[in-house]
Amino acid sequence: MFERVVQSLRTVRSEIRLPLVARAERRRDLRSHLRDDPGIERAVTLASGWLCRAQDCSLSRDGGVARHFSLVSGWSESYPEITGYIIPTMLSVADIRGEPRLRERARRMVDWLTSIQLPDGGFQAGTIGARPIVPTVFNTGQILMGLAAGVREWGEGYLRPMHRAAQWLVDAQDADGGWRRFQSPERTPGEKTYYTHVAWGLLDAARVDPATPYAESALRNIRWTLGRMHPNGWFEDCCLDTPAAPLTHTIGYTLRGLVEAYRFTKDAELLAQCVRSADGVLTALRSDGFLPGRLDASWRGAVRWSCLTGSLQIALCWLLLYQITGDARYRSAATAVNRFVRRTMHVDGSPDARGGIKGSFPVSGGYGTYEYLAWACKFFIDANLLEQEVTRQ
Repeated sequence: MFERVVQSLRTVRSEIRLPLVARAERRRDLRSHLRDDPGIERAVTLASGWLCRAQDCSLSRDGGVARHFSLVSGWSESYPEITGYIIPTMLSVADIRGEPRLRERARRMVDWLTSIQLPDGGFQAGTIGARPIVPTVFNTGQILMGLAAGVREWGEGYLRPMHRAAQWLVDAQDADGGWRRFQSPERTPGEKTYYTHVAWGLLDAARVDPATPYAESALRNIRWTLGRMHPNGWFEDCCLDTPAAPLTHTIGYTLRGLVEAYRFTKDAELLAQCVRSADGVLTALRSDGFLPGRLDASWRGAVRWSCLTGSLQIALCWLLLYQITGDARYRSAATAVNRFVRRTMHVDGSPDARGGIKGSFPVSGGYGTYEYLAWACKFFIDANLLEQEVTRQ
């Protein structure tokens, strides 16, 4: 009883210290005040606009995309990792909407990334101002996606940076397929199964240039990861900091890497493993589209808040699996998640929040607390565009 009272007092004290706008958003979310669904078209327009603002408002003013907008501290500086995989999203919206200005923005992102590539071919951890500057496997793998998109879109001028990043990843890999060296100093040390998202980056580079060892390296990591999978599809060592109850964000990374490996190989056994994990996450989904932000080894929710980033990533995987298998459960689950997240979006008010996606719902939850995250917005656009495509098909 005494411990509960102390915790309650701490919560009240911490809330009093928050800016008024953060307190108001927390109260609104805790009352489950979801907004009306703005629909995919309007939501994607707003989210694309928010990403443009994140590029323009980055404190480092360098062409990269700000990591986040915080209701407590405002805009951050540019984040190389997420700038990398935002590039394909910007290009997709530019193509679908016929907006050349978004293509120009994407090119500014690629040019900035090539300008900060480290001499060994890798890319640094954290935001651009993070110190010490150290190369990291995960961040390099995400930026590799943007470099590969740059080659496809603008030609061979970006080929050398792509090869340098991809070869650095190949050289950094252990013989069994894991990546244990060059981990981010911001994360808990140890093996990480969500590095399948790095393998996806290598597969992207292999599509650009098949006469390379990139696909072999990627699939070696996929095999290593499958060795860490439980019979029910849950993954060991699949979190930034809490392996016993990983974030849906890192589960989404892991599953997407496996799905992309299937799309590359068309290996039926690999598809079966993807389905095992996708079905496991389905059991944790509420009918209204709420997915708990952490899931334990039995796929039970371990927290009462939702990691909106992870929800969107998993919705993407479900939609891809629907396209592959025709299983309508995946389409229904993904559309419920997308609708839920759309209803958390501000469609008016401050331009710093309008069109952005919170790290957590409620905003005080344990991931991206009181922040609108650039990668959450990227996955939101991807998931909604894919839902639109599936609906049209």
